[in-house]
Amino acid sequence: MAQAVPYLILGTSLVQAKNQDEAGKFNQKVFNRNAQIAEQEREAIAQKTVFDLERFDDNFNKLQSQTKVRILTSGADLSGSGLRVLHSNEIQRQIEKNVINYDSKIQQASKTNEAAMSRIQGQYVRQQGRSAAIGTVLKAAGSFGSSPTGQSLLS
Repeated sequence: MAQAVPYLILGTSLVQAKNQDEAGKFNQKVFNRNAQIAEQEREAIAQKTVFDLERFDDNFNKLQSQTKVRILTSGADLSGSGLRVLHSNEIQRQIEKNVINYDSKIQQASKTNEAAMSRIQGQYVRQQGRSAAIGTVLKAAGSFGSSPTGQSLLS
């Protein structure tokens, strides 16, 4: 029975090493999935920006129409002050659209960075799993090699 102990220890160590390696692979898959989610969120932000800009343009066009009607119903014509108001609105429109686009680009860049970091973390945990597995195998091999059973096999 005592001769079987080194084999049992070696066997359980190999199982442990396999589990460590599998854990690293699993954790890498989790981080890669997180990266995919971040990329999908980046796409959703881009699509939402398109929607927001279209909605903003619709609302702005309604506002401009209402402004024109108010100017004309006040008895003024679309010259002078009336044109300056409409022009000022157009300038504000472009500024607001630029802000919406800028905020979207910042959010998208953040999601791109999040995806990249998740992939890096995935590679890191995968390597940790490999390293732990290799360390376990080497430790088991050393223990087995120094045991009387291992010594008799080596000689």
